[in-house]
Amino acid sequence: MNMKNKSLISINDFNKKELLQILYLATSFEQNPHQKILEGYVVATLFFEPSTRTRLSFESAVNHLGGRVIGFTDAAVSSTSKGESLA
Repeated sequence: MNMKNKSLISINDFNKKELLQILYLATSFEQNPHQKILEGYVVATLFFEPSTRTRLSFESAVNHLGGRVIGFTDAAVSSTSKGESLA
């Protein structure tokens, strides 16, 4: 499965085979938790509902994998409030 340059907007963006491959990949991360596979990458997040624990969990995971996080904690300050698509 080639996920390079694939954006994830919804779980519905994946078929069953892709979801199973993601779960297998997650197992390999669990077995070797010190991989820096996001080094040099920036992950953007936008939470539409207040969710401190979820947001911090995502940010912690990205940082642990060597990446950087940018994002909004309030969807009202993004262009989605004007009806713009994220895709």
